[in-house]
Amino acid sequence: MQINVVYKLLNIEDIKTLLKNRLSKKRFIHSLNVADECVKLAAVYKEDISKAYLAGLIHDICKEMPNDEMYELVIKSNLAVDKCELLSKSLWHAIAGAYYIKENLEINDFDVINAVRFHTVGRASMSRLEEIVYLGDLISVDRTYKDVTKLRKYAYCDIDKAIFMALCFSITDVIEGELFIPVSSIEAYNKYATLVKRKERERS
Repeated sequence: MQINVVYKLLNIEDIKTLLKNRLSKKRFIHSLNVADECVKLAAVYKEDISKAYLAGLIHDICKEMPNDEMYELVIKSNLAVDKCELLSKSLWHAIAGAYYIKENLEINDFDVINAVRFHTVGRASMSRLEEIVYLGDLISVDRTYKDVTKLRKYAYCDIDKAIFMALCFSITDVIEGELFIPVSSIEAYNKYATLVKRKERERS
């Protein structure tokens, strides 16, 4: 598959090789699964399939870096990281990954960069590609959590409802863990809640 964005490595197989060297077998398989899911979603929602595959493939590229190295990339990134993200180690890989693909793979497509950056927390102003990667990560074939089947169903027929459900799931998980909720997640929740409620009113 040819990727229609600027990057340093020559082809997608080189990127897969890089990921194999950086990730555990389980995480690498997850990355492949997310890329495949993103392609399916992109076809439904008329998004660029090549970009969707690339963004899905590399979304976890820094997931298994040592925390101190991830944190260094987060600080270097200048990506408007809020305090809650800095306090949440589980979120660092997305920010570090966005910075890494720009600096090391020379990916200059900011839609792809933002898709990696916000794939864990979401945001109110997500592009369609960002929405696809956010959902693709949560509904890939290797996911087995409760209600994933229901989320998969909505992902292919009502993307706003699916993202709202995904945000509810993620925020509830954070609350149960007594962790911090980033501002972007709260703003995303409010936006998609508004969209879903509006559609419900229009149907009634």
